Amino acid sequence: MDYKIKSRIWVEHKDGMFLGEGRIQLLKAIKSEGSLSKAAASLSMSYKKAWNLMDSMNKSAKEPLVVASTGGKGGGGAAITAYGEKMITAFENINKSCWEFLDSEFKKLEL
Repeated sequence: MDYKIKSRIWVEHKDGMFLGEGRIQLLKAIKSEGSLSKAAASLSMSYKKAWNLMDSMNKSAKEPLVVASTGGKGGGGAAITAYGEKMITAFENINKSCWEFLDSEFKKLEL
């Protein structure tokens, strides 16, 4: 048989979830799309859910991860802050290190 080990990590604060895989995907989609509504659509997520996630992350962080501008003649948009970029990188590095550790420990099992 072919076995694999799986894991998911997330970062919590006193009021609940701060960062997880889905929130990181949303941040990356905002970065690539330049808009919360386009990011939500690219992830097949409702705008309301995306807005709630973004708002929750911004309120939980010591600095905003995303800044949004309202519509108008040129339309609105959203951008990831430098702090948001730092959180994406940190989360991905932690995830990678976790998977590497789990893989190395899993190899020690004699399945």
